[in-house]
Amino acid sequence: MYKAVQAMQAVQAVAVRGVRAVRARWGAAARRDAGMATAEYAMGLVAAVAFAVVLYKVVTSGAVSAELQSIVKRALDAQV
Repeated sequence: MYKAVQAMQAVQAVAVRGVRAVRARWGAAARRDAGMATAEYAMGLVAAVAFAVVLYKVVTSGAVSAELQSIVKRALDAQV
Protein backbone atom coordinates (compact mmCIF):
# COMPACT_ATOMS: atom_id res chain seq x y z
CA MET A 1 0.00 0.00 0.00
CA TYR A 2 2.85 2.38 0.83
CA LYS A 3 4.34 1.88 -2.65
CA ALA A 4 1.00 2.74 -4.26
CA VAL A 5 0.87 6.01 -2.29
CA GLN A 6 4.43 6.82 -3.33
CA ALA A 7 3.58 6.12 -6.97
CA MET A 8 0.52 8.38 -6.78
CA GLN A 9 2.58 11.14 -5.21
CA ALA A 10 5.19 10.81 -7.96
CA VAL A 11 2.52 11.04 -10.67
CA GLN A 12 0.98 14.03 -8.93
CA ALA A 13 4.38 15.77 -8.72
CA VAL A 14 4.96 15.26 -12.45
CA ALA A 15 1.50 16.61 -13.25
CA VAL A 16 2.02 19.66 -11.05
CA ARG A 17 5.36 20.39 -12.72
CA GLY A 18 3.70 20.11 -16.14
CA VAL A 19 0.88 22.47 -15.18
CA ARG A 20 3.37 24.97 -13.77
CA ALA A 21 5.43 24.81 -16.97
CA VAL A 22 2.37 25.46 -19.14
CA ARG A 23 1.27 28.35 -16.93
CA ALA A 24 4.75 29.86 -17.05
CA ARG A 25 4.88 29.56 -20.83
CA TRP A 26 1.42 31.08 -21.36
CA GLY A 27 2.08 33.76 -18.77
CA ALA A 28 5.25 34.84 -20.57
CA ALA A 29 3.44 34.93 -23.90
CA ALA A 30 0.66 37.04 -22.41
CA ARG A 31 3.16 39.51 -20.98
CA ARG A 32 4.96 39.79 -24.32
CA ASP A 33 1.72 40.57 -26.19
CA ALA A 34 0.31 42.99 -23.63
CA GLY A 35 -1.19 46.03 -25.35
CA MET A 36 -0.99 44.62 -28.86
CA ALA A 37 -4.65 43.66 -29.22
CA THR A 38 -5.87 47.25 -29.54
CA ALA A 39 -3.31 48.07 -32.23
CA GLU A 40 -4.16 44.90 -34.14
CA TYR A 41 -7.88 45.67 -34.01
CA ALA A 42 -7.22 49.24 -35.17
CA MET A 43 -5.17 48.03 -38.15
CA GLY A 44 -7.87 45.51 -39.04
CA LEU A 45 -10.51 48.22 -38.87
CA VAL A 46 -8.47 50.54 -41.10
CA ALA A 47 -7.98 47.73 -43.63
CA ALA A 48 -11.70 46.87 -43.60
CA VAL A 49 -12.70 50.50 -44.14
CA ALA A 50 -10.18 50.88 -46.97
CA PHE A 51 -11.52 47.72 -48.62
CA ALA A 52 -15.09 48.97 -48.23
CA VAL A 53 -14.21 52.30 -49.84
CA VAL A 54 -12.52 50.61 -52.80
CA LEU A 55 -15.43 48.19 -53.19
CA TYR A 56 -17.93 51.07 -53.05
CA LYS A 57 -16.02 52.98 -55.73
CA VAL A 58 -15.88 49.92 -57.99
CA VAL A 59 -19.55 49.02 -57.57
CA THR A 60 -20.76 52.58 -58.14
CA SER A 61 -18.66 53.06 -61.27
CA GLY A 62 -20.63 53.29 -64.50
CA ALA A 63 -19.54 50.07 -66.17
CA VAL A 64 -19.90 47.85 -63.11
CA SER A 65 -23.23 49.42 -62.14
CA ALA A 66 -24.63 48.81 -65.64
CA GLU A 67 -23.39 45.22 -65.60
CA LEU A 68 -24.90 44.54 -62.18
CA GLN A 69 -28.21 46.01 -63.32
CA SER A 70 -28.22 43.81 -66.41
CA ILE A 71 -27.48 40.72 -64.30
CA VAL A 72 -30.34 41.51 -61.93
CA LYS A 73 -32.67 42.21 -64.85
CA ARG A 74 -31.81 38.91 -66.54
CA ALA A 75 -32.34 37.07 -63.23
CA LEU A 76 -35.74 38.66 -62.74
CA ASP A 77 -36.80 38.00 -66.33
CA ALA A 78 -35.66 34.35 -66.30
CA GLN A 79 -38.24 31.73 -67.25
CA VAL A 80 -38.68 28.93 -64.72
